[in-house]
Amino acid sequence: MFFRSVAKSLFLVSSLCIGIQSYAQNSTDTNATAVQGTAGSATAEAPAAAAASGDAAAGGALFKQKCTACHGLERAVVGPALKGITDRRDAAWLNKWIKNSQALVASGDPEAVKVFNEYNKVVMTPFPELSDADITNILAYIKTEGDKPAAGAAGATGAEGEAKADEGVSDYLLGGLIVLVLVALFIILVLNRVIKTLERLLMQKQGIAVEEEVAGESTAIRFRRLAKNKKFVGFTVILIVIFLGSLGWMTMWNTGVHQGYQPEQPIKYSHQLHAGTLKIDCQYCHFGAYKSKNATIPSLNVCMNCHNYVTASDKYNGETSPEIAKIYKALDYDPDTKTYGDDPKPIQWVRIHNLPDLAYFNHSQHVKVAGIKCQECHGPIQTMQEVYQYSPLTMKWCINCHKTKDVNFKGNAYYDKIIAAHDQLKKGQHITPALLGGIECGKCHY
Repeated sequence: MFFRSVAKSLFLVSSLCIGIQSYAQNSTDTNATAVQGTAGSATAEAPAAAAASGDAAAGGALFKQKCTACHGLERAVVGPALKGITDRRDAAWLNKWIKNSQALVASGDPEAVKVFNEYNKVVMTPFPELSDADITNILAYIKTEGDKPAAGAAGATGAEGEAKADEGVSDYLLGGLIVLVLVALFIILVLNRVIKTLERLLMQKQGIAVEEEVAGESTAIRFRRLAKNKKFVGFTVILIVIFLGSLGWMTMWNTGVHQGYQPEQPIKYSHQLHAGTLKIDCQYCHFGAYKSKNATIPSLNVCMNCHNYVTASDKYNGETSPEIAKIYKALDYDPDTKTYGDDPKPIQWVRIHNLPDLAYFNHSQHVKVAGIKCQECHGPIQTMQEVYQYSPLTMKWCINCHKTKDVNFKGNAYYDKIIAAHDQLKKGQHITPALLGGIECGKCHY
């Protein structure tokens, strides 16, 4: 009886889960289709009016060469699906957007700004090399292929379904599952009560003595009676297992993630004052970020470039600031005679950003080669009175950046070498590892 009751309960819960999940999936697919059909789909469009007159065959070749890395006809990849784009945009606007979307955004065009913001400010690759005829051909291909009826559209699954962007678990789905569990628990309790009532009536009809509930009985007695209910106990155990499993999974998933970590430092150095108010460049102190793997912790001698004279005594009744005094003490420095002693001691700074040993991160590759600003990883450092870890620094976070960040080739000697190497390969010339950066220090030395 116990196993049969539990099986019935699980069957009920499973049925409700499938129903809610199916509804959530249908809602998600409907919303995704609606978003793909909005004005934001203009990330790789062409002049709509000329679509019908273009060469679809030539456009197909260009589409596969220029567009398929980011777009599909029926599904979103990096950018949105392009089916039906010719019906959603003005020809002149589309032509400008395709050739240089950022120029259109910078001009203040309201539609361009709306599209740019709608897609999380992901910059579309400009295509100034495409002529109007090329764009017309691409558009003709999109229209021709898009107008074809989709095979098995009603039940399309497989590769196309697997290629949908991973948007995480829907909040509606999570809320629905929580409500589902509560409703299922309520239904089981009600059904259990009904079954007990029916059993009591059957036993009374058969002349079997029935133990009646005593009015005003103690809570302990009621609890013991509830603890003997096998169906309630079984359902409670299942809920506990699900809760502990989810808690354990989330705990393991976030192991090693220290986002928000804000330790107390031995000296209360304010980035808000130095980087914000005084506008001192980050690399004045962290000079290693431009030329080495590590950003480096600035030595106290860098601090003394200013604090040899700046003591903030106007805020402390003529006395040196307590925090600046800590620098003097660590250096065994006498501010009156401006001499250094023989007993300097290092400041024991507490490290905030710490990657695992298996991860290799090179600051110079990002700061010098890619031109990334410190704030993109470290957050609004110029507003932090006390520094904390702004970004999660997880592999997923890094990969998402590498997927969306545009590479700036212009005026960049690093990429000039790579382009030159590619040109030599095209000509069949000899290529050495040194030409590809094989003698850079970071290739061998951590």
